[in-house]
Amino acid sequence: MTRIIRFIAFLIVTTAIGQNSVDVETQVKNSVDTFFEGFHKGDTLLMKSVLANKVVTQTVTKNKEGKTLLGTESMQDFLKVIGARPANQKWKEKLLDYKIQVDGNMAHVWTPYEFWFNDSFSHCGVNSFQLFNDNGTWKIIYLIDTRRRAGCQD
Repeated sequence: MTRIIRFIAFLIVTTAIGQNSVDVETQVKNSVDTFFEGFHKGDTLLMKSVLANKVVTQTVTKNKEGKTLLGTESMQDFLKVIGARPANQKWKEKLLDYKIQVDGNMAHVWTPYEFWFNDSFSHCGVNSFQLFNDNGTWKIIYLIDTRRRAGCQD
């Protein structure tokens, strides 16, 4: 009888832990989704709700000569561009997948994407987000992406 009780307790604890990790991954994904919901709507306040006070934003690209470049942009400048986007411009970043890793209060999200400008394909790449749990809210602290036109998924 003791073995049965231990086994049932083990199943309950294992199930609770498994559900907790799924919940955390969902919370992390929701922060990234909220960021892009604001991006698509031009709602910088919504975007800021999932951004830490200081966010590092970088892009890896290649110039015309094929040299790899690392550019850094302030999140404030990025948000100004989003907020000032003309109403007749439609920007759609289509996330193709989410790979989420969580360790305690830190998370990493890898999202391949396609970027569409006014319903025309522009470029593709990958976003890499670093987040931390700020007292129950997953906040983005670092965003780096790649941008290319060749080698994109169909």
